[in-house]
Amino acid sequence: MSSTSPVVDHSGDPPPGARQLARGITATWWYTFSAVVFLELFLVLVWSLQALAVPGDTAAPLIVGLGGLVWWASTMVLLAGYRHRLDAEPGIAWTRIALPLLMAVGYGVAGGLAIDSWLLAIMPIAQSVVLLNWPKGIRLRIVALATLLLVLVAFVDAARGAADIGVAGWIPALYAILIPAMSVSSLWWWDVLVTVDRARASESRLAATQERLRVATDVHDLQGHHLQVIALQLELAERLMGIDPGAALEQLQAARVSVDEARQGTRDLATRFRSVPLGDEVANARDLLAAAGLDVEADIAPDADDAPSSALGPVIRETTTNVLRHGAGRRARLALRRVADGWRYEVANDVAAGVGGEPVGSGLDGVRRRISEAGGTLEIREDAGEFIVSVTVPASEMQPADEEDTR
Repeated sequence: MSSTSPVVDHSGDPPPGARQLARGITATWWYTFSAVVFLELFLVLVWSLQALAVPGDTAAPLIVGLGGLVWWASTMVLLAGYRHRLDAEPGIAWTRIALPLLMAVGYGVAGGLAIDSWLLAIMPIAQSVVLLNWPKGIRLRIVALATLLLVLVAFVDAARGAADIGVAGWIPALYAILIPAMSVSSLWWWDVLVTVDRARASESRLAATQERLRVATDVHDLQGHHLQVIALQLELAERLMGIDPGAALEQLQAARVSVDEARQGTRDLATRFRSVPLGDEVANARDLLAAAGLDVEADIAPDADDAPSSALGPVIRETTTNVLRHGAGRRARLALRRVADGWRYEVANDVAAGVGGEPVGSGLDGVRRRISEAGGTLEIREDAGEFIVSVTVPASEMQPADEEDTR
């Protein structure tokens, strides 16, 4: 049995798979964020070019352009607050949104007066308002109302001659009208992703809670029945002790039998929950690693259910946890095959940078002890950037010490 360059136990660190999922959600947010700020920046550029098209007025392009950049920066504060909207406390966080809203009002008034446009006066206010953390259902109404208002003021500008009715004049107007709806549609996709991610996490926690409740119910029913019988037998033995010692002894013996039945029932119950076919164990490990974001290859023998589950089952679960905790979080390889001297299970994963050559964690020490008790062998090695754990056990393994009948 050889052991070279194992990984270290960083039990306080999150699994690489969880880190990869978090990175994916973070990347999606930055895509959403960049889409919204790009739309706003492009809109400021279009309105600045329109201001430049007015001959003889040098102040208007500066007000529209530089003021637009200040307003654009203020919307980033609103977007940063929007990212954590599901975790926000109830009520309105005026301390965080007051300054961005004041900047939107200031830019709208200054820009609108500079180029005599009601549409430019309303647009930054409408855009900033739709980025706020509105309750569910309210934001859609706000967007519809803001879009309708922008359409109306665009026609007002055109009617009073303040806007060019040609293509050059309607391009900035069209962008100004559509930007609230386009921004909210981008944020809606982000909301969907976060909601789905939280629903998946809640479903996982609920499934674990339901399983624990089912186990607790079974244990309660089993132990409650036997304890009630034992209590009655002991009470009867106590009453018969002075009247009929022989009958009292029979009741004590019956109580001892009931204790043995309760213990055996508890042992059978625990065995039933632990006895999962090895093929299912490896398939569950594969699905868990794939759900964590790893690229997984699995080679499962057709007759894998014949493999000794009491020895290899805990090994599969422990090594899967080891991959999630200590691997680089990109790929893994699982194999359960029959060999000449029994069964071989092998798991390989890519190695996280900077962890080679450090001591084996307590989890793999437990694997080594269990396999030794089962009469098998354990090999741990690092090869071509992979950390590999190979376990071989006889087809009919010895019973581990922690599963022996203890009294």
